[in-house]
Amino acid sequence: METVVFTEGDMAVYPAHGVGVIKKIETQQVAGVDQTFYVLEILGNSMRIMIPTTSSENVGLRSIVNKKEASEVLNILRDRAIEIDSQTWNRRYREYMEKIKTGSIFEVAAVLRDLFLLSVDKDLSYGERKMLDTAKGLLVKELSIAQDVEEDKISKKIEKIFS
Repeated sequence: METVVFTEGDMAVYPAHGVGVIKKIETQQVAGVDQTFYVLEILGNSMRIMIPTTSSENVGLRSIVNKKEASEVLNILRDRAIEIDSQTWNRRYREYMEKIKTGSIFEVAAVLRDLFLLSVDKDLSYGERKMLDTAKGLLVKELSIAQDVEEDKISKKIEKIFS
């Protein structure tokens, strides 16, 4: 996989926080060494994250998925031929958290699908419900940008898949 170089104004995805805009690229001195950072502002909450350009790939900063990848995500959500993990909720929670932290939209989609399917059979814990909302929020934001569709429509599309 090649290194993605972002420029000001580019959209990028930061693991577990979602889509943001590269507001600027700035150089600061850290421990006597000049380092260049992407200043990413997360959409929706205006949180700013500084990511060293040299390690942006290591932390999982990536481009928005394309339309083809976006439809793969919807296919993951539609997939019902999966085993739901019967392990304890806290072990499952940790596993799902790891998947969300990868920053992969496909992993996030799998978490949303698994939690939704789990919720059909039993009540989710508070943490699992929160995680379901987080996963859905991350997906809705990125898919709406990838497909150039309003977030509301993407949200309804996801709900329809699960209804």
